[in-house]
Amino acid sequence: MKSIIKNLSKVKMNKKFLVLVMAIMLLPLTGMAQKNIFDKYSENPDVTYVNIKPKMFQMIAKMGVDTSDPEAKAFIDMVKSITSFRTIVTDNKAISADISKWVKSRSNSLEELMEVRDDGSEVKFYVKEGRDEDHVKELLIFVNGIDKHIEEKIEINGKQRSIETVVVSFTGDINLNEISKLTEKMNIPAGQHLEKK
Repeated sequence: MKSIIKNLSKVKMNKKFLVLVMAIMLLPLTGMAQKNIFDKYSENPDVTYVNIKPKMFQMIAKMGVDTSDPEAKAFIDMVKSITSFRTIVTDNKAISADISKWVKSRSNSLEELMEVRDDGSEVKFYVKEGRDEDHVKELLIFVNGIDKHIEEKIEINGKQRSIETVVVSFTGDINLNEISKLTEKMNIPAGQHLEKK
């Protein structure tokens, strides 16, 4: 009888150990799932997904900018330093909730730069510290509830859409003093708040 109880307790311990090992092995996968919200929804028909490659930013930098102007040169240098730009726009409530959850999980590794709440909408700016106080490695912009403030009708691919949530991620060597000009040129919602910062 003692040997049966001993064997049963060994089996239980082995199962607990196995569950613990599996949980530890799955941790990196859950982290990856949280990190790739853009990849998760890039093919989803309920979102507008944009991914601009560095080469495109180099082309944007050369378009109609006077390089002899020091301010314009600073803007060009900042645009060229962007290594990634991705955004998701959606009016799907479930996707909006998932994006909001993902932004919360990312906020642990980022510093909140600014938060704006107005009549049911919220705008948050997060950054990852860069080489000095004017530069960041990453800028994450999260806008939720924006549909309450957009009066004109938006048409995407021939379909009328409302916008509930926007999430934008820039990575690179981003100059915060110049980024508001870029968000203005790209017509990114809530980008004007960066200029105030």
